Amino acid sequence: MGGWRIVALAAVAAAVTACSPTSAEETEATGEATTTTTRTPRITDDSGRPPVTFDPCYDIPDDIMTAAGYDAGKKEVADMPMGSYTFLGCAYDKRDYVPGVRRGYGLNILSGNVTLDEELAKNGHVASPITVRDRAGLREVGPSGNNECTYVLQTEFGIVLFNRLYYTDSVEPAPQDEWCSGMDELVASIEQYLPR
Repeated sequence: MGGWRIVALAAVAAAVTACSPTSAEETEATGEATTTTTRTPRITDDSGRPPVTFDPCYDIPDDIMTAAGYDAGKKEVADMPMGSYTFLGCAYDKRDYVPGVRRGYGLNILSGNVTLDEELAKNGHVASPITVRDRAGLREVGPSGNNECTYVLQTEFGIVLFNRLYYTDSVEPAPQDEWCSGMDELVASIEQYLPR
């Protein structure tokens, strides 16, 4: 797994916060909120890289995640300023227990200002190029071990990572062809919300 992903995923697990979204600006004259077309970044870094303007917890509609079987009411937000890059993360759980097969999935969606080429350089040994709704990306099978699948999509500021862990119902790993099962449909349903 790439260096930034290890730190970013650790931050999702350890530094969960409940920040309010910053996509709406208050209008003084009316007192009503108006939605801007580009989110003001919650956090920035000092790298000179583009600001991360897509926040997975606030810019992916909850009904999309609910339709995919994830409990959007229990999503967890994490801020990850890294100095030389930034990731905004959101963690979801899907507990669709199948006895003897799986206990469900854990999904982290990370939006960061590293490039697709940098991601390929880190995980090229497990990556293959993909296109999702005319958007360039990568599919990484097992980037940090068994039962893991990651889709990476290119954006105007960098990348969005969809990192899913398959929770098996045994000590043995799931069959490798199951690690990414259903990810094509999930990622395609979210792609339309990503900035180009």
